[in-house]
Amino acid sequence: MKGVMIQGTSSNVGKSIVVTALCRWLSNHGYKVTPFKSQNMSNNSYVTRAGTEIGRAQGVQAEASRTTAIPEMNPILLKPRNDQRAEVICLGESIHTYSGMEYRDAFYDKGKASILHSLQQLEKQFDYIIIEGAGSPVEVNLNDKELVNMSIAEMADVPVILVADIDRGGVFASIVGTLQLLSEHQRKRVKGIIINKFRGDRQLFEDGVEWIENYTGIKVLGIMPHVDHHIEAEDSLSLREKRTTPHKTKIDLAVVALPYLSNFTDIDPFYLEADVDIRYVYRQEDLGSPDALIIPGTRSTMEDLQQLRSSGLEQAIMNYIQQGGTIAGICGGYQMLSTTLVEEEKVMDGIGILPMTTYFHRKKVTRRVEGNLHPKSGFGTYSIEGFEIHLGDSKWDHWEHGFPPLFQINEKKEGVVVDNGRIIGTHLHHCFHNDTFRTSWLNRIRGENGFPIREYTVRKKDPYDEMAHIFAAHMNMNELWDIINQRENSL
Repeated sequence: MKGVMIQGTSSNVGKSIVVTALCRWLSNHGYKVTPFKSQNMSNNSYVTRAGTEIGRAQGVQAEASRTTAIPEMNPILLKPRNDQRAEVICLGESIHTYSGMEYRDAFYDKGKASILHSLQQLEKQFDYIIIEGAGSPVEVNLNDKELVNMSIAEMADVPVILVADIDRGGVFASIVGTLQLLSEHQRKRVKGIIINKFRGDRQLFEDGVEWIENYTGIKVLGIMPHVDHHIEAEDSLSLREKRTTPHKTKIDLAVVALPYLSNFTDIDPFYLEADVDIRYVYRQEDLGSPDALIIPGTRSTMEDLQQLRSSGLEQAIMNYIQQGGTIAGICGGYQMLSTTLVEEEKVMDGIGILPMTTYFHRKKVTRRVEGNLHPKSGFGTYSIEGFEIHLGDSKWDHWEHGFPPLFQINEKKEGVVVDNGRIIGTHLHHCFHNDTFRTSWLNRIRGENGFPIREYTVRKKDPYDEMAHIFAAHMNMNELWDIINQRENSL
């Protein structure tokens, strides 16, 4: 199998972005390329055209590859429900919720078989496979049954590139320590090193490159600069605030940082808005009086609501709403606004802003959606698209309470609008990625706070091409190309 595996010295070193850039670079050169991550742990998922569910990073990487995302690109997706248990998505379908030990004991063989099946299928369809590892390849307490790092490189028989994040410090120790903890035959598979997130004058690190190459005997293929890209991140370790000016000059947009926050990329479009500052609210005292508050999706609606309740943040949110605050609830955040939440025999009070009951079922809804703003929503009548991933189904005739729906999806009314848009709720992820809707919602906030009304932000450049260009400009692509094609004389 032709390709390469991108591993990292730890989580959040930039593996996903390297894979994304390399996939687009190969696609730009006319090759059929596919991303692959055998096992992903993230509540940030991607719904394929067929309605199956994979890690969002692999969906994004498929877009960068100019190919359709399929479950084989991420055969195992683990979605944490709490600190002990995770829902297992295998080849796009939810199969069970396991504890860590149950997963290792009961699922390992099935997981390994699904990975092998996926690799075989992808090899038939693509010229190259770009594989992403997870965390660190030297988690020695887990390596006897690992399904995501060196065991996959060996299964696919591809070389490995090791990525290290210099921005967090300790880059020399992280590289050397990782290599030292690999077995000898695994270490031989590592054919190159990438230094990522470099700031400042690159010439100041030339001695560092020389030291790494001399000490490890492995070539440093390039030094990637720290890039403020607009490509969706894989997990909530990448949550970032955008606070550049005092509150009085920009919209203060607060986002509740739920413990099991899912699909946080719902917030990404606001980073492109020049007059919006974004901050995440973790504690009751952090909320203050923002211009708008978003309660995002969560993999564990009841658990996260209980956490908000015990921390006092729920009461702060209720006070904010009662004082006239603007709020948007997305998926789990929408469900929390219910009067009642019901899961089998468990019944729990919701925040109680919306007179509806949310019932949680075993079968998950996963689908891409196209529709329109409802004519009575107050936000216009243009088209909308997004996707749904949820177990809960909210039941009520809220339109009879004088609350119009937000969207019209085929013949179905979806979501809710309260008080002329001051409160909105929807199960539709990525609704704010629709520029016209996002602008309409923001312009309501702008008008109420005396900010200038704006047209929507148009992004003219393709972020995948931008990242591929930056990547190629800072890598020795000839040596990397030789490694991908497993030419042993490349180094």
